[in-house]
Amino acid sequence: MADERDWDGAKERFVAEAREAAVENPTPSEDHSPPGSPLVRQFTTLTRSLLDASTVGEALERVVAAAVAVIPAVDVASVTMRAPDGAFHTPVQTDELALELDQVQYSSGEGPCVDAARMPGPALAYSDDLAVDPHWPVFGPAAAARGMGSLLSTTVLPNVKPPQLSGALNLYSRERHGFTSADRDTALLLATHATLALTATTALTNAELKAAELRKAIDSRDVIGQAKGILMHRRGITADEAFDILRRTSQNLNVKLADLAGTLASRHTEVDLP
Repeated sequence: MADERDWDGAKERFVAEAREAAVENPTPSEDHSPPGSPLVRQFTTLTRSLLDASTVGEALERVVAAAVAVIPAVDVASVTMRAPDGAFHTPVQTDELALELDQVQYSSGEGPCVDAARMPGPALAYSDDLAVDPHWPVFGPAAAARGMGSLLSTTVLPNVKPPQLSGALNLYSRERHGFTSADRDTALLLATHATLALTATTALTNAELKAAELRKAIDSRDVIGQAKGILMHRRGITADEAFDILRRTSQNLNVKLADLAGTLASRHTEVDLP
């Protein structure tokens, strides 16, 4: 593990070289693209797009989009972030299924993305066959039931200084043994590349991540409050009784509470709960 000075030095060289390349060739085309393989050109393009990102969310969205573009086996992708208090959340994903799969890992406390996002943890964690992987007996079968065959997660470290935010880039494939050894190398390179670029994003602060997480929590709380109000008005029950109905129905239908509440709030003239 490099110490903090090594890390800061690498970051400064990365940013300086990337900005210099962007100035020399601001609009790459087929005739003036960076030398090397298509993968090299894709990573160069990603460098520029990350350095231009004005928010954390924008930068992370570009990372997952790049992962889907450069690794053919990827069907859905996400980024896990681990807050200083140890809580996990998914700020960006390419598909709602990725968010659902991440949530299974968070609630069960097991899975490649949880392992890769922990500090300290492995730089890379993966499963070639989720349905039978003995390392994740809860998450693996749950992911397989949702159509996933394999998963590859690589550590992302947007901030190595206190409070040491950490995370993981999560790549899901519907195929068993979907990722080759070359894919694993590419994922590690992408995660390292993304880490260095994210450390250069001045908007990347713990306060911003907390604010985004808070906005999600407030949105969920608002829609749950609306659903409770609908049930209270219809049935003449208390707020606690309304919430209990929502909770039990969510468990029975295996649907997230916020999603169930959102459906009831937006379609209250059509939908009622048991």
